[in-house]
Amino acid sequence: MNLSLKRRVAISFGIATLVVLVLAFTVFNYLDALNRKITEISSESDEVSSLIEAMRVSTVTILKYQRKILSNAPTEDIISKLISNCEDLISQTQRLDSMYVDPDINNVIRQMRSYSESLKIVLGKTSIYDRDTSGIANIGDFSDKILDAFAEFQNIQMAQSIERNRKIKSIITETKRNMMITLIIGFLGTIILALVVPGKISLPFKKIKDAIRELQDCNFDVSIYYGQDDEIGEIAREMNKMIRSFKVFEELRADRIQVENRKFDALANMVKKPILVANAAGQLIYMNNKLYSLLQVQSDDVIGKEMAEPIIPRSIIDSYNMAIKRRSKIENAEVAIFARVKEEEIVEGGGNLSVNHELYDARDVQAIARAKQKEKNSDSEDLVFSGFANVIPIRGKDSSLDYYLMVLSQEVFS
Repeated sequence: MNLSLKRRVAISFGIATLVVLVLAFTVFNYLDALNRKITEISSESDEVSSLIEAMRVSTVTILKYQRKILSNAPTEDIISKLISNCEDLISQTQRLDSMYVDPDINNVIRQMRSYSESLKIVLGKTSIYDRDTSGIANIGDFSDKILDAFAEFQNIQMAQSIERNRKIKSIITETKRNMMITLIIGFLGTIILALVVPGKISLPFKKIKDAIRELQDCNFDVSIYYGQDDEIGEIAREMNKMIRSFKVFEELRADRIQVENRKFDALANMVKKPILVANAAGQLIYMNNKLYSLLQVQSDDVIGKEMAEPIIPRSIIDSYNMAIKRRSKIENAEVAIFARVKEEEIVEGGGNLSVNHELYDARDVQAIARAKQKEKNSDSEDLVFSGFANVIPIRGKDSSLDYYLMVLSQEVFS
């Protein structure tokens, strides 16, 4: 399925938004669950703490009235208050019993309730006029048992509080770990999306950029391969058409240049004078047959090379350098061309010789050999041409596009 660039960007943005929403919802869900668990534990703990505090008050009140009964004659008011506290303690233990599932805690709570009920029964049978009855004697025993049971419950409750705090810490730690895992997964997913999606979108642009760079290097044997039928695909097809047009134009231009070169070569060879063409960088572009014959070189030895590299007389190089430097016409510059020396003559001889730099290039081994040969033969038998050079600049839009035409002549140009 081919999707347009706009739709692909929209889908990528939608996926990124969905990932962010999923991460946010997951983190919020973890936080909400943590808050609900802590709130539930805290509410239950607060309710239990309030109830235990009420039981503590009831237990202390029972002990206080129990001492008054044992130390003084019981009164109706004290007995009724003690019975009321026993009823409160019984009600509190019933409520507390429903909040625990631990059998040890439930047994202690039930013992407290049983002792409270027994104490209530004893107080109901106690006479306020007879302090030596067996019921009054049992009040102290039941009160002490209630106190012992409450103390045992307090110890168990302390252990439960420690366990509850540990549970809260464990829940918080687990929630943090889950949130961290979720964030890491989301971060890795975001990195994958950031690596894949932009690459998918930018890949066709990279292909287009590479094709443009090839075109800048005048390489028209390039094409953009892109199979999607979208905006970029349309641009790629249009650029392929443009590249084909450039290629056809370049072929026509090359054919045209070749035709013009043939025309120029025909005209230059019709002229009986030696002709040489170089560009603004000092590279040799053209020689006619007359000059090839004088220099005794082939086209592969000189064309496209700098004048200092092939076997070019120093006088011609100096004339060209002066014309290139001035960007102007040079007339009637003296030029001398000597015959090439054979290889066996180059190897011969040694010693230091004085070389005329106006006629010879001191760096050219063959020129040195010619100088050696000239010292042996003072009649200048190796001089094949002596005359004048006229350099005509052919200006371009920029100095780097200039060409320089040199015509050699044995007569002075006027």
